[in-house]
Amino acid sequence: MKTMRQIALLLGVALLAAACSSVGLDYKRPDITDVPSGWKTDSDWQPATPADASPKKEWWKAFGDKQLDELEANCLKDNLSLKVAVVRLDQALAQSNAHGAATMPTVALNASATRSQTSANRPLGNYSVPNSSTVQNDFKPNVSVSYEVDWLGRVRRDVESARASAEQAAADNENVRLILTAQVASAYFQLRQLDEEISFVSGSVASQEKVLELTKVRHEYGVSAENDVVFQSALVKSSKVQLQLLINQRKQTEDLLATLTGVPAPNFNLSSGTLPSKTPVIPLGVPAKLLERRPDIASAERAMAVANAQIGVAKAAYFPSLSLTPTFGGYESNGLSNLFSAPSLVWSVGVQATQTLFDGGRNRAGVNFAQAGYVAALALYRQSVLVAIQEAQDALSNLQGLEVARKQQDEAVRNQNRAYELTLLRYKEGVDNALTLATVQQNQLSALRVQSQLRGGQFLSAVSLLKALGGGWQEAN
Repeated sequence: MKTMRQIALLLGVALLAAACSSVGLDYKRPDITDVPSGWKTDSDWQPATPADASPKKEWWKAFGDKQLDELEANCLKDNLSLKVAVVRLDQALAQSNAHGAATMPTVALNASATRSQTSANRPLGNYSVPNSSTVQNDFKPNVSVSYEVDWLGRVRRDVESARASAEQAAADNENVRLILTAQVASAYFQLRQLDEEISFVSGSVASQEKVLELTKVRHEYGVSAENDVVFQSALVKSSKVQLQLLINQRKQTEDLLATLTGVPAPNFNLSSGTLPSKTPVIPLGVPAKLLERRPDIASAERAMAVANAQIGVAKAAYFPSLSLTPTFGGYESNGLSNLFSAPSLVWSVGVQATQTLFDGGRNRAGVNFAQAGYVAALALYRQSVLVAIQEAQDALSNLQGLEVARKQQDEAVRNQNRAYELTLLRYKEGVDNALTLATVQQNQLSALRVQSQLRGGQFLSAVSLLKALGGGWQEAN
């Protein structure tokens, strides 16, 4: 009974010590006081914010393009960079579980069996009795327990750090997902823009070739000079060069989409198409919402939690470490027949304390290192917030500017189309020469390409804005 009371007393002391507050400061997310209250927008550009238009996790579906939806699904399923991010998350979770196991005792089943012979010529223990050689057995099974008493919270801080690291890995995984899906959407809209430009240039080449044939006929009848044929022929060749360059650029963009979706480039093919009719409505919210929606900001914030916990781990090294090392249910005997009998029972219980007396400043250096790590993590967190606000503001400003430019370009295209119709009629009537017609044709083609580039730019900016706003990711509570 006395022994049991002693064991209970030791366990009680261990539990009481473990209940002590952890060394170091508890983590508190820092306040960001310099986040602006709103975005810098044009007074006549105020996006609507309907609830059903709020970006979800599959934010790309806001564009309403089934081909894009399929590409994004393939990217999430087969992209190798994303698979690596998922594996790293699995590793972080496993590491967190491993650190968490330190809060529990380690129980081990030990067993040993030896047969030994002592020397008859060993030093005498009693000079009146001579030594003799002895052969004997020793069987010793037992259950041992090892437990570090977390009286200063070192283990708890270590577990806290590991869990924050796992949460950081989860945020990093979401950030990789966001970046990759944004790359797919950007490449897809760039490809569709190139499809439209290719269509415009192909149509222009066909029209220019018809004019070239007409010019050759007029030259044969003496109505047009040879220079007219040369001008128009040069224009056709120039347009064909533009067409070939666009085809090459489209092929490279198609190959990029292949890699992003986990398909070898030679095995990937995407038929021609057009850009959607309009960009989706994007609810902006306020800049402070980026702290909740951006996974990279969440990752930086979790890095601070990791660094803060490591300060506690480093400070705990100043104090003694306590370990309980009891042995329960052990037996020792020189024969198997009486191994598990009452006289063979053995047990032990004890506490081990270790205190470093001199380490040459190692512990202090460890604390300084951990504190510097937290300062760096705080700076990176604030920097990530600033970058997020900048990216969102840049994408928003670009989207607004492109909307104004596109409207102006639409009017320019209408005027160029009308100018081409009038100039072609005047050319057929002999009022304008081939050089004038070629100039108008080139201007018309340039206007159409710029119009397509502006529309493509709008979709790329919409993707950038959705990405800058964090897509549809929400930080886990």
